[in-house]
Amino acid sequence: MNSRIFSFLFILFFLVVFLSQASAETLDWAVPTRIRCASTTSTQNSGLLDYILPVFEKKAGIRVDVVAVGTGAAIEIGKRGDADVVLVHAKELELEAVRQGYFIDRYDVMYNDFVIIGPPDDPAGIKGMESAAEAFRNIANRNLFVSRGDKSGTHMKELSIWDKAGLDPAGNKWYLEVGQGMAKAQRIANEKRAYTLTDRGTWLALKDKDRLEMAVLLEGDPMLFNQYGVMAVNPSRHPHVKYDDAKKFINWLVSKEGQDAIASFKDKNGNQLFIPNAE
Repeated sequence: MNSRIFSFLFILFFLVVFLSQASAETLDWAVPTRIRCASTTSTQNSGLLDYILPVFEKKAGIRVDVVAVGTGAAIEIGKRGDADVVLVHAKELELEAVRQGYFIDRYDVMYNDFVIIGPPDDPAGIKGMESAAEAFRNIANRNLFVSRGDKSGTHMKELSIWDKAGLDPAGNKWYLEVGQGMAKAQRIANEKRAYTLTDRGTWLALKDKDRLEMAVLLEGDPMLFNQYGVMAVNPSRHPHVKYDDAKKFINWLVSKEGQDAIASFKDKNGNQLFIPNAE
């Protein structure tokens, strides 16, 4: 009798251990690896990341948690080691951060362009101009200009245009710095019948949704080219980051599959919002 009880208890113990291990393995498999991506607001506002990330996550089993902020803030998040990878659009700032040792494995991913939008009746008379700097000179002192004022890639581009125009807008009554993302800046410009610089992807994605009574008044200046890049946080500086998984994400973005996913992302009118250009 005692031997039967002993045998039963032994088998029961074995089953408990086996099932516990199996449950743990199942749980580990069910919960995907997660990485954190600090990215510019334009990739989020446009809907691009909502479109392409599920494709990557299904293929790799890696969940990408996005923190959408201005490019300057995204780079700072990466510098602190509070993200594993960054996807932004200020190439000079990106390359400088790589030279400083904060990031590695930087690649061009895609591009679109910036446009100047404003009231359809165009009180500053910039429609038809070919130079963004000339347009800014027309707007200055005559009409309100809304700036993101947040050290984003768009803000950096805007400041470079003012510099080329030979003007310092800071402190002028016609210059409003809002310290907000692109979606909010567009809405403020719309409310105030002002001009602003925006990326084409965010403009196309939100102009109907936000009922913006604005129009693209200047486009096509080569200075308005808008390159996006991706780079991994340097694990030598921040050993805790998930570099291997971040590199898988980077490799996918620049692969044919990732580039095709970017190319296939369009707005409801069939406009392609980003052009892949990884090499």
